[in-house]
Amino acid sequence: MLLVVVRELENCPHFNAGRGSVLTTSGTVEMEACIMDGNTKKCGAVSGLSTVVNAISLARLVMEKTSHIYLAFDGAEAFAREQGVATVDANHFITPENVERLEQAKEANRVQIDYTQPVKEDKPQETSSGKGDSHSGTVGCVAVDGSGNLAAATSTGGLVNKMVGRIGDTPIIGAGTYANSFCAVSATGKGESIMRATVARDVAALMEYKGLSLKEAAAYVVNNVPKGNVGLVAVSANGEVIMPFNTTGMFRACATEDGYSEIGIWPSETDCVLPDPTRN
Repeated sequence: MLLVVVRELENCPHFNAGRGSVLTTSGTVEMEACIMDGNTKKCGAVSGLSTVVNAISLARLVMEKTSHIYLAFDGAEAFAREQGVATVDANHFITPENVERLEQAKEANRVQIDYTQPVKEDKPQETSSGKGDSHSGTVGCVAVDGSGNLAAATSTGGLVNKMVGRIGDTPIIGAGTYANSFCAVSATGKGESIMRATVARDVAALMEYKGLSLKEAAAYVVNNVPKGNVGLVAVSANGEVIMPFNTTGMFRACATEDGYSEIGIWPSETDCVLPDPTRN
């Protein structure tokens, strides 16, 4: 189910992954993805994909079919062909909407999160608080089964107008994606900030070493990343779900096998980290 969800999101051009991946400064696509099994700690990651239809499927094959964790660029593309993974011409991913986003970002002289409204700067800048936040983008899914086994998967196109060869947090184990016996975490937002904070692993570590609940751990981590830079979805081994963010909004949803479901975009009292009055 985990892979099915992420593949469906990759196939939707409205998200920054797969078909809807944003463009590099050269107008190309460089997709990345990661998957991790919390029970075995097995994981697979890929970066720099330009022809693979579903990056998350290739990440799973790296996990299952190789002795490695991470493949990128030409090596990852070659492995995809070797494994018979579905590929298309790179132009398949160059959507008119993302061409327009790239043009706007270049005009504003910015490297930015996918749906941030461009603001003109004198020198290249990255998305920051007060200049507009991303509401959607990187896709991810976390899951727990009836035995408490956890898994996480994440897929993205990265930042609009990013340098060719730039790698974000998504394929970095412990940054954008992580799962162990305590929780599974998938993050979205500004990759550089997420990597500096080792967001996904820190949530798990606070649960493991400090005895915090998932909600407490996620709140602490998100509130210690600069505002406007991160959101995450996470689930614990006992089924607790949390979807906090410090951006203006984040498309998110959860569902259980007994039929309960919840969706959201804007902050809510049930799953959003509320402003911390001790922080600026």
